[in-house]
Amino acid sequence: MAEKKKQAFNPYLPSWEYIPDGEPYVFDGRVYVYGSHDQFRGCAYCLNDYVCWSAPEEDLSDWRYEGVIYKKTQDPLNPDGRMCLYAPDVAVGPDGRYYLYYVLDKVSVVSVAVCDTPAGAYEFYGYVHYPDGTLLGEREGDEPQFDPGVLREGDRTYLYTGFCMRGDRSRSGAMGTVLGPDMLTVEEAPVIIAPSEPYSKGSGFEGHEFFEAPSIRKRGDTYYFIYSSIVCHELCYATSKTPMGGFVYGGVIVSNTDLHIDTYKPAKKPMYYGANNHGSIVEIAGQWYIFYHRHTEGINFCRQGCMEPIRFLEDGSIPQAEMTSCGGNGGPLRGSGEYPAYLACNLFCRTEALYTGDAALWMDNRFPKITQDGGDGDENPGYIANMRDGATAGFKYFDCRQVKHVSIRVRGYCRGSFHVKTSWDGPSLGEIPVEYSNIWTEYGADIRIPDGVQALYFEFLGEGAASFGAFILEEECQEI
Repeated sequence: MAEKKKQAFNPYLPSWEYIPDGEPYVFDGRVYVYGSHDQFRGCAYCLNDYVCWSAPEEDLSDWRYEGVIYKKTQDPLNPDGRMCLYAPDVAVGPDGRYYLYYVLDKVSVVSVAVCDTPAGAYEFYGYVHYPDGTLLGEREGDEPQFDPGVLREGDRTYLYTGFCMRGDRSRSGAMGTVLGPDMLTVEEAPVIIAPSEPYSKGSGFEGHEFFEAPSIRKRGDTYYFIYSSIVCHELCYATSKTPMGGFVYGGVIVSNTDLHIDTYKPAKKPMYYGANNHGSIVEIAGQWYIFYHRHTEGINFCRQGCMEPIRFLEDGSIPQAEMTSCGGNGGPLRGSGEYPAYLACNLFCRTEALYTGDAALWMDNRFPKITQDGGDGDENPGYIANMRDGATAGFKYFDCRQVKHVSIRVRGYCRGSFHVKTSWDGPSLGEIPVEYSNIWTEYGADIRIPDGVQALYFEFLGEGAASFGAFILEEECQEI
């Protein structure tokens, strides 16, 4: 097979696009991702209209912008756009049309839009309601609706919703509701399928209780309920042989801090600044993936979609996936050429922090962050800003073959060296001195990277704050 010219990276969309809460599907040979739409440096979650991106099933490097598919002002409850479009999901109805389910940020009912194609212009369709017309979420005894996830089988659509903060006894857990063939009318009232934290004793969910982001997939005869736990940065799963009950906690699929993973670092050490998480699993060309998101700009409100391959053990369980820079590539990246620094899957400094939302820690400006120049919608490449003494950016993985020279592109008021390593706490293989510069400047050094599949870590040691734009790996020339 010929080697692909392009490679697939994390994040999988352009660095200036902020699509969190990804729900991936394969329709007619293309992968479509539906999510909310953050604003770069936004003041809240999900400020922009829904857009869609898609890629050929056989090439996850070739993402195509499908355009705006639904505007927040299209909902009759939101004509002035003061409410945001929170995380959506999509299901194909019995009529072959595509139904988009979502919740606005200040109401607790489920809205639905519809389209004849996966990524065309959706039109408002209606609100999920009981047979008597009462909206789901507004009947006495209903709990607020949030983050709809949907799965249709035959004439029945299973709708999963919920949002449950730690200690809130008014929220019981994730709810499952059955809708009829019109995709709107409730046929079976909500039941609790996964507990919230106050009601989890003896459930098996203790420590990973339901928080938000319900999603549902079916593999063989097993239903996989994917959700964000009260830990916040992790996506967990539970399984059942029936869609409306009997779910048993399975484990963590991914954490946007890589917490729990102990293969390359201690299990309790965070390797990225985490916060909420939302996504799901999908099979693409015979390989299953978990889609999730990471946080940028040192805040919660501009998130980027990422993906990692996952595997199923014989008993149906899913080992936790490791965050990488090469999620959809099908293997390590080439150990030569130029790579932008925003591909960093590990980012940390000497002061350890688990969450981006810890304002007290971020206010002193000691933490590195992935950012971009310009404003929302400007197609400027991302980079890492504020790399101070001891800050480290990690990239995984590369298939290195006789790498002899490493260069970096840096700017900023900084003086010191970038040390290149193949493990986060390993020895320096060599250093690249950098100086003060207001423009992107390339620096390099002869540094040999051991042959084989390697992680690459760049640690800045020095004064000031460096902006890290890219690195270049050069192989030793071979005589023919």
